[in-house]
Amino acid sequence: MSGSNNVLLDSNILIYLSQKKLSIDEVFEDNCKYFISIISYMEILSYNFTSKEEENFIHKLLSFFEIIDITKNIADQVIKLKKQRKIKLPDAIIVATALHKNMTLYTNDQQLHSVENLKTKFFSVTH
Repeated sequence: MSGSNNVLLDSNILIYLSQKKLSIDEVFEDNCKYFISIISYMEILSYNFTSKEEENFIHKLLSFFEIIDITKNIADQVIKLKKQRKIKLPDAIIVATALHKNMTLYTNDQQLHSVENLKTKFFSVTH
């Protein structure tokens, strides 16, 4: 599961896809395998969607990804991150998952670009 063609999707990317602020073609490439953290799964399914269409889209989209659970190694990485920088717990879990699994994190969160050793691909979205 570790490797350079493995991508962890941040929760915000999934929400922007559901809102059509990002297109499938902008985000997904044929040579990559995509994953989400269990925290993204929880964040996305508890998100207050503006339409049933958005919510249905998310349910269908989530079925294509392997969900990565929080292991003790990921939890230890979260603790290390939280001690080093001011970062929200959900973000720390997502970052720690990407670091531990050696994945590229696709995100719209500018603050995550400064995390040491984290590979990111930033998606600019206008609100």
